[in-house]
Amino acid sequence: MLKQLDLTGKTALVTGATGQLGRVIARTLADCGANIALHYINNEAKAQELQREIESMGKQAIIVQGDITRPETAPRLQEQIQSSIGGVDIVVANAVIQYAWTTVLEQAPEDYLGQFESCVMQSVYLAKAFIPYMKEVKGGRFIGINTECAMQNFETQSAYTAGKRGMDGLYRVLAKEVGEYQITVNQVAPGWTISERDRSSEPGHDEGYTRTVPLKRRGEDQEIANAVAFLASDLSSFITGAYIPVNGGNVMPAI
Repeated sequence: MLKQLDLTGKTALVTGATGQLGRVIARTLADCGANIALHYINNEAKAQELQREIESMGKQAIIVQGDITRPETAPRLQEQIQSSIGGVDIVVANAVIQYAWTTVLEQAPEDYLGQFESCVMQSVYLAKAFIPYMKEVKGGRFIGINTECAMQNFETQSAYTAGKRGMDGLYRVLAKEVGEYQITVNQVAPGWTISERDRSSEPGHDEGYTRTVPLKRRGEDQEIANAVAFLASDLSSFITGAYIPVNGGNVMPAI
């Protein structure tokens, strides 16, 4: 019998849930049946608005706040979520530090440290805090949002690319370490994605980009969220250690 994409009874944590992509991921997981812990760092009003929206869908939702790049934050979030809506079955590491892109010679050293903290250490702290419960129940989904930039190596992207490549190595090793507990560890790698911000403003000049994409368009945020929901579900139960580009074929990992 074909399994369905059904997350009923599951609890998911989405970091950076108030961001452009985070909001769509959270809504999609809730629409599939999951209860949601919405992490934010500054925008409490946006987190509360999203909480009300998810609750109106008939799902439980709580908001949790903190700097996810600090070691003390993830254990605190784990305790808050566990005591409120139960153990976390699905972790989506979506939060990332924003900064100005420039050349290696001009990029501030702290930008490299910031990207390492948000791309690598965020996931380390989340794994240490949330995977013990997944091991206990012998199952879980650990999903990171990577990027096609990790494979492109374009000018001005050195800090971002370095952070995301480090993240890729961490996820592949973690997948091997926790696989025996039926915990899957995967990455979704979006391309240049159309978000709510794009739809509410003037269209950008993306002809140069879309010419390189086999499907000749930019992806939608919902399409990224759909891939996350798939990896969170039982439909992906035998997929782990994967880096999955969701970018219309703009980059294609080699075998």
